[in-house]
Amino acid sequence: MTTFAVRPGSSRQLAGTGTLLRFALRRDRVMIPVWIAVNALMVLSMPGTLEGLYGTPAERADLIRQMETNSSLRAMVGPVFGDSLGALTAWRVGVYAGALAAVMSLLIVVRHTRDEEESGRQELVASGMVGRRASLTAALLAAVVANGVLALLVTAGLAGQGTTGALALGLGIAAVGLVFATMAAIVAQLTESARLARGLTAAVLGAAFVLRAAGDSATDDGSSVLTRLSPLGWLENLRPYASERWWVLALFAGAVALQGAVAYALAGRRDLGMSFLPTRPGPASGRLGSAGALAWRLQRGGVLGWSIGFFLAGVVYGGMTDGAADLVGDNAGARRIIERMGGQSGLTDAFLASMVGMLGLIAALFIVASVLRLHGEETSGRAEPVLANAVGRVRWAAGHLVIAFGGAALIMLLAGLGFAVGYGRETGPILGACLVQLPAVWVVGGVAVLLHGVLPRAALVAWGIAGAVLLIGWVGPALDVPQVVLDVSPFGHLPKLPGGSMQWGPVLVLTGLAVLLVSGGLAGLRRRDMTT
Repeated sequence: MTTFAVRPGSSRQLAGTGTLLRFALRRDRVMIPVWIAVNALMVLSMPGTLEGLYGTPAERADLIRQMETNSSLRAMVGPVFGDSLGALTAWRVGVYAGALAAVMSLLIVVRHTRDEEESGRQELVASGMVGRRASLTAALLAAVVANGVLALLVTAGLAGQGTTGALALGLGIAAVGLVFATMAAIVAQLTESARLARGLTAAVLGAAFVLRAAGDSATDDGSSVLTRLSPLGWLENLRPYASERWWVLALFAGAVALQGAVAYALAGRRDLGMSFLPTRPGPASGRLGSAGALAWRLQRGGVLGWSIGFFLAGVVYGGMTDGAADLVGDNAGARRIIERMGGQSGLTDAFLASMVGMLGLIAALFIVASVLRLHGEETSGRAEPVLANAVGRVRWAAGHLVIAFGGAALIMLLAGLGFAVGYGRETGPILGACLVQLPAVWVVGGVAVLLHGVLPRAALVAWGIAGAVLLIGWVGPALDVPQVVLDVSPFGHLPKLPGGSMQWGPVLVLTGLAVLLVSGGLAGLRRRDMTT
């Protein structure tokens, strides 16, 4: 086991940080811009959309009254603190923008710390003139750069609504990202697996969202103790465009400083490649006697986490269906957006269809992550010992793909059951609406398989494609973009269920396209050299 040599002095501890930072930004030259673009466009598109929805003082006052009395909607998007377009923008997308910044940050930090050690590349880097904490510092600085650019874009884009509020919202979103960047840095020291580090940090983010939602459902002013325990709740209580509470930024700064100090202390107390919570060795026989069983062992935690999340999301969205119909009321703009997302049926069915469609878009992220587990196994060198035995490449890949494509079906089914529990009616139609999302989800997964099989070095572009699909489906209807743009996404061709008529043609075409993409990816995998 290679260890870092002890180098006295802080300058030697950080030797090579600049070079590693440039390398990290070069490696993430696609991933970081995509995450920033999706997040910034989501935020910057809101003022125009909200102006069309709530253009008069009476409509805004009615919205605020509805939010004060509707705990389900507060749990979803938080309380409203002002009636200006800027305040409504912070209310509508602030929590989600902060969550996206957190996901981006944890992915960056884990990729350039634990991922590098797990793949063996960090051992080569450590043999040069590189300080003991240089890699961790470069990873955190990459997260700082990404969140800084995001903050600048949000501030500049919303400055027309008020410079002070725009600055507060931009800094708040970036601060949430940095809190989870330093948290990921700690978890990366504790765990021996990059997958586990990402999963645990994402679980903390999920807990933060649940705490905020529970607190906001109980109070209409963000004063709940549960809300104040969550970094996402801190972002709410910063109150951009509503008598900003600048002291909240001190909470973010304190959390970042404390977590960063802990991460640096832990990094100085362990050997390269080791962890404070070593992974328990598993059996070499029995349940792991096949490639499929090994794939399930590797991915079962992720499938379980996504399953629980989708079921709970279905319960929440189902429970707020009636309240959402009351909130829209006679607002023609809001009704038009919901009907564009969910179809021209009744408002309740259109809302259900739009929420089901949103979960379908998020399921596309699950399938990309699951498919790209193949890429991680291959580049880390763990695939070679498996393939050195009597296991063909297609059989090895099939184990992971069954989990990816079958797991997508499972989480959408559980989402439908959650809707049925929360809404209490139309169980069959809602389950059908959730399952009809699968062909589009599988097409996105098929693109990831094709990229991994044919162009393995470009496999991570699948994240950009999934992000673009999410952006089109989420922001497109609100911006009233042309239908031809919406049709770029496979989700734009699905029937709007429940409420609409079932159309088997697009469903069968998308399913066939997914089969072709997967087949092409597996054919490419059989013929190309394995990468490391």
